[in-house]
Amino acid sequence: MLEAICKHWPGPVSLALYLSDAEAQQFLRYAQASEVLKGRSNVGYHVVYRQGPFYPVNRLRNVALSNANTAYVFLTDADFLPMYGLYDYLRRAVVQQDLAHTKRALVVPAFETLRYRLSFPKSKEELLSMLDMGTLYTFRYHVWPRGHAPTDYARWRLAAAPYPVAWEADFEPYVVVRRDCPEFDPRFLGFGWNKVAHVLELDAQEFGLVVLPEAFMVHMPHAPSFDISKFRSSSSYRDCLSTLKDEFHQDLSRRYGAAALKYLTAQRPA
Repeated sequence: MLEAICKHWPGPVSLALYLSDAEAQQFLRYAQASEVLKGRSNVGYHVVYRQGPFYPVNRLRNVALSNANTAYVFLTDADFLPMYGLYDYLRRAVVQQDLAHTKRALVVPAFETLRYRLSFPKSKEELLSMLDMGTLYTFRYHVWPRGHAPTDYARWRLAAAPYPVAWEADFEPYVVVRRDCPEFDPRFLGFGWNKVAHVLELDAQEFGLVVLPEAFMVHMPHAPSFDISKFRSSSSYRDCLSTLKDEFHQDLSRRYGAAALKYLTAQRPA
């Protein structure tokens, strides 16, 4: 995936890796031998050494964020491939949307494929054709539509200009923001609510969410992680996650006052 990402994305990369000592040495040998990676001086690797039973996903995100040396960052995960040309497109969008002087988070719409071998779409038109044929899907539409539904994919199909969307409960888009944005909450380990909490705090700090009409990324298939398997099979795991959500909401109320009450009521079942 890293080599594939670098072929799609010529810009700087700040990559956090969760590895044992042996894995770190193995990765170093791989990076030194890779024809794609050894010529890339703008890819930074930051190792967090493996410990504990759960994947510290938000700690890793914060490591990558703090080590980025650019004014703006595209916050994404390693199982996504950005569209060709996305780096240059985002550089223009940052200027056009005046991220230097406004609180905005630019949403890059996310899609997915179930195919390990994919002829990657070279344009929005080609992506829409693949959606219509069933080769691609909107991300997690079949298991977690709340996570990306506010992106408004129907509007995106026809959009020619960026458009604002409102925060909704459980929204977890992949965004471009200033590097001095809020950090990810490190309490969220493994699977569940790690990006949701971050986007929620962006909204609490009054970042506007703006969807980019010509941007997209595609999630590539892989085996289920250990943590999502635990989430699905363990009621204790899900109870712990619920407790963390409650703590997070309480902390938001202390930091942002009455304005944070909307997040608590949005999470309650109707």
